[in-house]
Amino acid sequence: VFHFFLHTRKKMRLLSFLIMCQCAINSVNTHHIPNPNVILLMADDLGIGDLGCYGNRTLRTPNIDRLAEEGVTLTQHIAASPLCTPSRAAFLTGRYPIRSGMAAFSRVGVFLFSASSGGLPSEEITFSELLKQRGYATALIGKWHLGMNCESSNDFCHHPLSHGFDYFYGLTVTNFRDCKPGQGSVFLKGVQKSLVIPIQIAGITLVSLAIVQYIGLLKLPFQVLGYCLLITAIPLAVLIFFFYHFRHLNCFLMRNHQIIQQPLSYENLTQRLTKEAMQFIGRNTDAPFLLVLSYLHVHTALYASKNFRGKSKHGLYGDAVEEMDWSVGQVLDVLEKYNLSKNTLVYFTSDQGAHVEEISSSGEVHGGYNGIYKGGKSMNWEGGIRVPGLLRWPGVIQAGAYMDEPTSNMDIFPTIVNLAEAQLPSDRIIDGHDLMPLLQGKVTRSKHEFLFHYCNAYLNAVRWHPGNSKSVWKVFFFTPNFSPEDSNGCYDSHVCFCHGGFITQHDPPLLFDLSRDPEEKVPLTPETESHFYEILRVIHLAVDNHTRSLHAVPDQLSWDNLLWKPWLQPCCSSLFQSCYCDYDSEGSLSEVHSG
Repeated sequence: VFHFFLHTRKKMRLLSFLIMCQCAINSVNTHHIPNPNVILLMADDLGIGDLGCYGNRTLRTPNIDRLAEEGVTLTQHIAASPLCTPSRAAFLTGRYPIRSGMAAFSRVGVFLFSASSGGLPSEEITFSELLKQRGYATALIGKWHLGMNCESSNDFCHHPLSHGFDYFYGLTVTNFRDCKPGQGSVFLKGVQKSLVIPIQIAGITLVSLAIVQYIGLLKLPFQVLGYCLLITAIPLAVLIFFFYHFRHLNCFLMRNHQIIQQPLSYENLTQRLTKEAMQFIGRNTDAPFLLVLSYLHVHTALYASKNFRGKSKHGLYGDAVEEMDWSVGQVLDVLEKYNLSKNTLVYFTSDQGAHVEEISSSGEVHGGYNGIYKGGKSMNWEGGIRVPGLLRWPGVIQAGAYMDEPTSNMDIFPTIVNLAEAQLPSDRIIDGHDLMPLLQGKVTRSKHEFLFHYCNAYLNAVRWHPGNSKSVWKVFFFTPNFSPEDSNGCYDSHVCFCHGGFITQHDPPLLFDLSRDPEEKVPLTPETESHFYEILRVIHLAVDNHTRSLHAVPDQLSWDNLLWKPWLQPCCSSLFQSCYCDYDSEGSLSEVHSG
């Protein structure tokens, strides 16, 4: 009896010790450090299948994978749009881009020119504004792509500094093939298609008038012919001038409101962006900070510095991915250097899926890999919107955990606003949800019962995750017409479009269960899914409720807001000097070594 009692007492002590340990762990996991630092890392056009932590075995991404090992991997993390501009607007505001006018009704869904007048409206509230009000130092380094000016070339109404950032170093538009000599053009094919018929009509008209005038069938003053020629020649000359000088007019680097390099130089560009990020962290070791490091990688034009060029197994695209991973490692190392890791939430994602149609003029694949998922950028198939989602905060959120619940890049807004103890806006709908309860294991279900997937301003698909089911239903009201038909994208037009002859409408909608068919291979039917019509009924009700929550707002991506306006053109010298300057002091520095 004595031995039994002794043995039982030892077991009780051990059990008590284990309970105390678990309580201690739980207290760490649920403890919120007030005003943590926040680092948001966003890749451009990166495929979910490009990273080791999501299954890639040939690209080397040890630093990004380290975020997964030391944090949470979201395996159903969804971009609010499959295009850059609307996705980034949703990310910054926590709201579907249709609510802010950042979703296009026209064919073009992103800003293309630095001298466009559209952009993120001043009425929208960004997480950077709210954190700045809480005393955070805020910086955006890299790509913006949410507009710049409204009425003059220096009103900066849409500029990052007008949306809550204290410091900006980067590009206001985006990285284009046209920005890098020898990399081809994203505009040439479209411009040729658009202009060939009007030019032919104008040419035939002018020649016909000249012939009729010559043979005497019709007497027209030569002034009329001259005016007709002038009306035709001036727009053509402006177009030729614009596209000939596109690189100088649209591809430039800014520091705050000043252009410091025009046109942009790709020499050591990732090193310069990384150095800026590291210096910002170093300047703010004693106060909370928000850093958004928005990479140009891996949007075309692809580039990589000599330390990475030719080193990967996947050509220039792989080189660019591995260089970006190096940059992530540098940021994590500087956090360690200043003992900031435990007080810093780090998030890594991509603005949308890989651009599968990106193929160079020489036939090299310049687009990424979306794993098992169908489609890519510009599409609401899973390959276009299911993106990496990695969050690390040592001692606060779980390490090495995987979560397959639907989450959104809009969730970052309420998550970091709450962490900074700022007040969420009460005068508007916030579509994102705070991720912390999910990340800390306090809850196991996402608050996103429904997610609405827009193709520009058109509701394309809806995702439904019922509270009492493991199923994730997804319906498509229309799908893009792939070209060629048996391909995985719209190769003839470079991206897929959202209306007219570019799509196929579905009535009833296509229905998939992503929990059983994540590749979206086989649409369900009333014969294969007994609850087919009930699922559609619930989703249609959700669409009705969502649609009623929308209000008319100015269209920031209308043709008027998209077109190039010469009076809005930023230029660091003058148009006659081809807008050339290079004041970037880092441009001449030698490369930062990767070792």
